[in-house]
Amino acid sequence: MHLEIITPDKKVFQGEVSEASFPGASGAFQVLNNHAPLVSALAKGVVAFTTKEGRQILQVDGGVVEVKENNIILLAEKIIQE
Repeated sequence: MHLEIITPDKKVFQGEVSEASFPGASGAFQVLNNHAPLVSALAKGVVAFTTKEGRQILQVDGGVVEVKENNIILLAEKIIQE
């Protein structure tokens, strides 16, 4: 899957991931390959994803995530911790 994490200031991450977890406004959820399309508001919390280099964790201060055809775009209000 292809993941892009974007803030109003910059593109924080772009690359291939095997899975990603998000702090949804209605509860945390995980996205795996071939996930059904979705759009979700994000709460303040941890975004975690796995690349070939290993697990990466970011702290976001809300935002929106869209999943469609193995592409994930996260528009984060702010990254608290990189």
